[in-house]
Amino acid sequence: MGVAVAAFFAIFLLIASAGLLIFYRETIQARITAAINPQVKQQKNLKTTLIDTREVLEGVVERFEKVVPKSEAEQSVVKERLVRAGFREDSAVKTFYGVKFMMPVLLAGAVLISGIGGRSFFLIIACLGVGFLGPDFILGKMISDRQAKIRRGLPDVLDMLVICVEAGLSLDQATARTAEELRNAQPVLSDELGVVALEQRAGSVRSDAWKHLADRTGVDVVRNLVSMLIQSEQFGTSVAKTLRVHSDTLRTKRIQEVEEKAAKLSVKLLFPLVFFIFPSLFVVVLGPAVIMMMDSFKTMFGH
Repeated sequence: MGVAVAAFFAIFLLIASAGLLIFYRETIQARITAAINPQVKQQKNLKTTLIDTREVLEGVVERFEKVVPKSEAEQSVVKERLVRAGFREDSAVKTFYGVKFMMPVLLAGAVLISGIGGRSFFLIIACLGVGFLGPDFILGKMISDRQAKIRRGLPDVLDMLVICVEAGLSLDQATARTAEELRNAQPVLSDELGVVALEQRAGSVRSDAWKHLADRTGVDVVRNLVSMLIQSEQFGTSVAKTLRVHSDTLRTKRIQEVEEKAAKLSVKLLFPLVFFIFPSLFVVVLGPAVIMMMDSFKTMFGH
């Protein structure tokens, strides 16, 4: 195993050295020239050191950007997942790929430095796999948690929209007011409604802005709401009535889901009862009787 670790380090050092020679050959040549001709040596201060450090970091970032997918088709899936998790920054994709690149290296380095598991080669491979796939699982968990918050908070948001619309506000004004009022109670939905209001202020069509909301969240109930709002706008029906009906439908659906989970609970409890609780009860209830019977048999056959 020690030979495998030594070979791994040797290959890593060779690859790193080759990368430094290829990527930074101009810098290396400049340093060699400065060493040969000391007359051109510059006096270094803090400012020049910071400038050199910035240039090195910019070179590393430029090299890393070549690894990140460039085309829109390659980035679309990752960008969509990041948006659904709440990351809308332009640098989110690069940050995500940077984490996927750094996590395996950090985990493998931690195993090698700490000596956990005797620096097993298979443990190092497992750390590389976990480090590479871990960000995807964490991102998926963040998406599911955010979508659950949207499902739970949507009825309250619809009630606020109904109140604003019945008070005389238009749907656009009601959306902006709801996003402002529920910023503390429902931060996720308030953030999404704020984006809808900004798109409408920027000149986007109302139906397109709400469709973008459905695409960003990826929640089925939001898609149904958007479809109902678009149909209400096309056919000229009351928006307040549409929102109230959808809110009542969501609450009824939530009650039905709770009742369904309660009905399934008895079946799910059967396996813990059979495999864990019943054996313990048998031991506690029948254990003393079995011990007494064994003592009686010993007494009988002993005489």
